[in-house]
Amino acid sequence: MRALPSFDPAPGDPRAADLIEHILLPRARDIGGFTVGRVLPSAARQMIGPFIFLDTFGPGETLITEKFDVRPHPHIGIATVTYLTAGRIVHRDSVGSLQEISPGDVNWMTAGRGIAHSERARPEDVGRTRPVGGFQTWVALPRSYEEAPPSFFHHGMETLPVVGGDGVTARVIVGSLYGERAPVATFSETFYADVQMEPGAKLPVDSEHEERAVFILDGEVEIAGDRFGPQRLLVFRPGDQLAVTAVTRASLMLLGGEPMDGPRHIWWNFVSSSKDRIAAAKADWKAGRFDKVFGDEQDFIPMPE
Repeated sequence: MRALPSFDPAPGDPRAADLIEHILLPRARDIGGFTVGRVLPSAARQMIGPFIFLDTFGPGETLITEKFDVRPHPHIGIATVTYLTAGRIVHRDSVGSLQEISPGDVNWMTAGRGIAHSERARPEDVGRTRPVGGFQTWVALPRSYEEAPPSFFHHGMETLPVVGGDGVTARVIVGSLYGERAPVATFSETFYADVQMEPGAKLPVDSEHEERAVFILDGEVEIAGDRFGPQRLLVFRPGDQLAVTAVTRASLMLLGGEPMDGPRHIWWNFVSSSKDRIAAAKADWKAGRFDKVFGDEQDFIPMPE
């Protein structure tokens, strides 16, 4: 395990008000009987690096029913990243993938020119109360890759690099951070990390990446003298080094990267730099021209009217 770089802010360094550009709170969204907290996109910020969508759910005990399932639905123009902190989900898609994802694993699915997928509970969990928690994120693709061939890759927790020391453990999920790079192939420079902190531990956040944010999942942290509680996404201004100090035991997600090459249009599950491309994807889903999800061919989510 590689050690974290050492950084302590000196007296007179910027205050939290100078370091933090936005504080975003999750908005409750019902996605068909299952409630998530939607953090991105927001009115204040569409993207952080390439991250254009961020849903958080749990942690908590959930009665698993058929409403827990996310039925087959389409995407274009993005890669989806599924990361669980508790529970298990079965992924299927239209390129033939069948994969159970466990806490700490990473599912990276490139939609590109078009893919359909479903995420369902394991049959043995249905009707039972199980711990569930995690994050669903979408990563916007650069214009030159928006029509890339669809693909799917799974990376087990044991393949992901870990950085830490002095009460901090950071697992690099996607991209590069603290001198380590995750095995997930990306289309732009980015980072995404799961961080666990003991009380009093310090996490340096340098200026290696232009756009940076931290989501506080659990616990309380301090930045430049100000304290912040859970379920907040703190978006940092570019350029400044800073340190996050754990006031209590804390769980965080770090994310960001280089700015995307222009804004994106979003409609339902479709993301593109072109409104015409989204219109074509809408017509394709309505007409049944997307490939079927392997092993889940009969069910689907109708396109919103």
